[in-house]
Amino acid sequence: MIENTATKKEQVRNMFNNIALRYDFLNHFLSFGIDYYWRRRVLNLAKKINPQEIIDIATGTGDLAIALAKTNPKNILGVDISSSMLEKGKEKIHKKSLSNLIEMQLGDSENLLLKENTFDLATVAFGVRNFEDLKKGLSEILRVLKPGGSLIILEFSHPKSFPIKQLYSFYSFKILPIIGKLVSNDASAYTYLPESVAKFPCYNELTNIMEACGFIDTSYISLTGGIASIYIAKKDILQ
Repeated sequence: MIENTATKKEQVRNMFNNIALRYDFLNHFLSFGIDYYWRRRVLNLAKKINPQEIIDIATGTGDLAIALAKTNPKNILGVDISSSMLEKGKEKIHKKSLSNLIEMQLGDSENLLLKENTFDLATVAFGVRNFEDLKKGLSEILRVLKPGGSLIILEFSHPKSFPIKQLYSFYSFKILPIIGKLVSNDASAYTYLPESVAKFPCYNELTNIMEACGFIDTSYISLTGGIASIYIAKKDILQ
């Protein structure tokens, strides 16, 4: 991302507002559709929790929130900092007749205007690396979870094995920005993506941060050769 006087939060908001129109297409196209499989893995984990109240943080256009409707909860709240992404999500939710189940709300993931001990499950798909203050964002998630509640994070990670590591790096830094610019007319957005992934902690480094914020029973599942990972944690029943 090009450095300027704006905070990371402001830059992220502006970036996603700019690419909202083409975001879904590019997501599925640039991942070769693998992102559908990754979300199904999250859904299968969520079904085992049987949540009644769900919050999907950094919900974007609501792909994961819509998928989580299959867990048969009472309510799903999607929160995002980008108004344009939320509007796109609301259109999708309306078309799927899920407006009575899923509410989309403009909000800051690091300062949730929500009561503590509210949700059985919190999810974040490809959003935690965009937090301006990761520990603050995770602590806010912990606060709004009910005691015994669960957190599931889906995020890009760093492939370690040859040749996936080398191919992923070439694709992310050389090919993805070119295609992203052509389709979305925003070069910075698809330059930011690989840069933010490269800087973001993953695997045990991230679970250690989650534990430092108060989560317990942390673990992770590596997906597609380490291109993405699912992180799972709980809020202590005594918290």
